[in-house]
Amino acid sequence: MTEETVPKADNEKKKKVGVYICYCGGNISDHVDVEKVRAQMEKLPEVAVARTNMFMCSDPGQQLIMEDLKNGTVDRIVVASCAPSLHETTFRSAISCAGANPYIYEHANIREQVSWVHHGDQATEKAARLISMAAAKAEQLMPLAPIRVNAKKHATVVGGGIAGLRAAKDLADCGIEVALIEKTPFLGGNLACLDRIAPTGDSARDLLCTFARQVLRHPAITLHTCSSMESFEGYVGNFTLGVNRQPAKSVQEAGGRLDAGENKPGDFVPLAGVFVGDPADAPASFVIETGVIVLATGFKSYAPKSGEYGFETHREVITLPELIKRMAQNRNSGEFLEIDGRKIRSMAMIHCVGSRQIPGIHPEDADGRLNEYCSRTCCTATLNAANIVRQTYPATRIYDFYRDIRTYGRDQEALYDETARNQVVFFRFEADDAPQVLERGGPSDDFPLCVKVKDVLTFGEEIEAPVDLVVLATGIEPNDVSGLVEKMKLPVGMDRFLLEVHPKLRPVELPISGIFLAGTCQAPMDVGEACNAAGAAAVKAAALLGQGHVELDPFVAEVNLGKCIGTGACVEACISDGALRLVEMEIIGRIVQRARVSPALCLGCGACVSVCSENAIDVAGWTLSQYEAMVDRIVAEDIPA
Repeated sequence: MTEETVPKADNEKKKKVGVYICYCGGNISDHVDVEKVRAQMEKLPEVAVARTNMFMCSDPGQQLIMEDLKNGTVDRIVVASCAPSLHETTFRSAISCAGANPYIYEHANIREQVSWVHHGDQATEKAARLISMAAAKAEQLMPLAPIRVNAKKHATVVGGGIAGLRAAKDLADCGIEVALIEKTPFLGGNLACLDRIAPTGDSARDLLCTFARQVLRHPAITLHTCSSMESFEGYVGNFTLGVNRQPAKSVQEAGGRLDAGENKPGDFVPLAGVFVGDPADAPASFVIETGVIVLATGFKSYAPKSGEYGFETHREVITLPELIKRMAQNRNSGEFLEIDGRKIRSMAMIHCVGSRQIPGIHPEDADGRLNEYCSRTCCTATLNAANIVRQTYPATRIYDFYRDIRTYGRDQEALYDETARNQVVFFRFEADDAPQVLERGGPSDDFPLCVKVKDVLTFGEEIEAPVDLVVLATGIEPNDVSGLVEKMKLPVGMDRFLLEVHPKLRPVELPISGIFLAGTCQAPMDVGEACNAAGAAAVKAAALLGQGHVELDPFVAEVNLGKCIGTGACVEACISDGALRLVEMEIIGRIVQRARVSPALCLGCGACVSVCSENAIDVAGWTLSQYEAMVDRIVAEDIPA
């Protein structure tokens, strides 16, 4: 071996990082000179090969990575494409398929961080620096092993509405023991307040009773009514929940019509649900040890403010849920709808009350919040109610006041067509010029109210509709789960609904492993969507528990006992309860305190790293030396052209 070949061989041995740059179908390449960046990356000392592909996440793109790993060309991987939240799992899986460790991979986001915010030479230069930075870190990556924890084959579902019932049944059918926690003596939630389900016309009572009986009779499901979760600790596969049970209250207090003593378990109580009651021998407080948790905490209807569209000012102004309730309770055989003994000759229905609120136009609530989202189900529910009224009470006229009609979903647009055929009269208004509900003034006026609006459909003509009843189509709001949010550190969106990891890739998962979402605690949904989401949560939970253990990413804190002096600063800085603690141990014959990490609880946030005066703690996969290499590459004067 000559002197010239030795350095060359050593240099080639170091060149084991592979860089793979995505065109992203033009999303990146329209603004970044991808081939120029590829040529620059090839000249970096740690890079063995740099390649490009139109779609790196496609099978051909993944195949490039797998082939280079299999033939030994590379042993570290950098992918430069869109956000890692979209395809990090994809590339780790490809690396595993090639027989390599999935944690030898680093990602450079050159779509959201570059091509979507920069153009021309600036975009190309920034992309090159970000990829170079990733390559510098990748050179130092070490193979890691996932954290394996045992998982108890048990699930807890919080909430006994239709989503909770569906999730509990599906989990139990998979052979998993289930504890179902419901805060009232009833099962069914908001579904119990409906008569018929749009657009199919199915009986809400029949659907609810079917699910409830299946849950009540299932041997793998334990039901805890009048109960709420008061404490939470642990990690995926090994959660410990403290549950408190309150004495059963009357059905009237819980929202129903009859006293609980008049009902037997399994009875359907209108507007309350399937009565279960409260087992007299159940303890007042108890502990549930469980492997996963499904949150199905449901929603509540928006409560209009006093004076909003005349609500609480005029007794003739009610909400859509109230109309459905009164129609179910008081069915008459005449040609006119009757409410509280009053004949309803004409009725106004106003959309988007408590939904799609606009700052500066709509008043904020007491906490300074607005519901800027669309509640999605209100239009369908309003039109369905209008059709029922027109078909059952043909002499009652209906005026429909709307901003936009949004009857999304299979067969739901047909409701709008049917409403038009049923001669419901539509008026469209602008958001900043909402209808006014006014009291009729003259003694000869036999209609108590009128609704005044500038109708967009007739180019701003001012319309006055005399009515006996005004119905407000109120939107959906999440139930108050602030206690659970605080205890479980749950993420909440701007709309106050619980926030999933990703709406497409991980739609029913929370960032806290082992906790899933089902139904309207996550977003406004109709009955079918809530059941589908609950089924998806159940499948995810069952798959997680199926092997008896769970594997977690190894990006957690690690303590160097040779450097640790036990100050406890890291424990104070830790934001995950129980993830870090000081323990006594013997080192060189002395009993000392040192920091110990509980890997399953560690979030890998690095808060502990920043406060350690001895640099005795690091996060696997994100060590200080790796950060330093990245920073050095970012501030380097130039990158090889």
